Amino acid sequence: MALTPLSRLLQDAGKGGYAVGYFEAWDPYSLEAVAEAAEAMRSPVVLGFGGMMMEPGWLDRFGVEPLGAYGRKVAERLTVPAALILNEVWEWDHACRGIEAGFNVVMLNTSDAPYARNVALTRELVALAHPQGVEVQAELGRLPNFGDDNAGEVTDPAQVAEFVALTGVDFLAVSVGNMHLRTEGSGGVDLDRLAAIRARVDVPLVIHGGSGLSADSVRQLIATGVSLLHVGTVMKQRFLDATKAALAAAGEALDYQAVVGSRKAADFLSPGKAAVAETVRGLMRLYGSEGKAA
Repeated sequence: MALTPLSRLLQDAGKGGYAVGYFEAWDPYSLEAVAEAAEAMRSPVVLGFGGMMMEPGWLDRFGVEPLGAYGRKVAERLTVPAALILNEVWEWDHACRGIEAGFNVVMLNTSDAPYARNVALTRELVALAHPQGVEVQAELGRLPNFGDDNAGEVTDPAQVAEFVALTGVDFLAVSVGNMHLRTEGSGGVDLDRLAAIRARVDVPLVIHGGSGLSADSVRQLIATGVSLLHVGTVMKQRFLDATKAALAAAGEALDYQAVVGSRKAADFLSPGKAAVAETVRGLMRLYGSEGKAA
């Protein structure tokens, strides 16, 4: 199936009262786990890779174009609709190259930029992306990172309409109590602030930091107008835990060809892949996207 515009996936989600998940991959095993989970659940999905936690030098030399080509080919093999995002890259050049590399959504990390600079960068990226059929996500406000002293910056509802009008952005990520990189517990969200944002703009709203949200918070976010949630940290947690358990259970006599990169049951990374797929399936049920693939 050809790549599907993310705007179409989220328009359907908004009408249907559910949300779509972006489940951030970091290698072929994790990307395939997300893709296979989407097919098993008959769910629309956002595939992709993120730049926030990747080594910029690696992304620059080996990452952007190969990841885009691989992600696009995987998406085209699916029987469910999928978009493909290059998410939160720090470098302007990486976002621009993502437009050419096969992604149909790009996002530049502007979390450290003042408002006027955020507007200028986002508007320029939209101007480059839209003529090539690529959509753009941007963030207004700044999410804190779990464990950091910095409290971040919540999204100001009074700014959102102007920001969307000035930039022409397709999707708006907001800061309403959500948090990046939460590894334990769950945080609350400011639903009143979210409702005020939703009342001012029509573009789809996005929540990053999906690993740190309770099931009740997710349901409330969707009911208040969120149609896309980003998830990454919990996937890496589950992958690492399952891989460590597989290594701990291994005996001394190993068939190296089987246990390293074979994609067979004996492959040390297969349990990690299975754990990611199980996690994604559970989140698709929570988001209500199960069975919604056209």
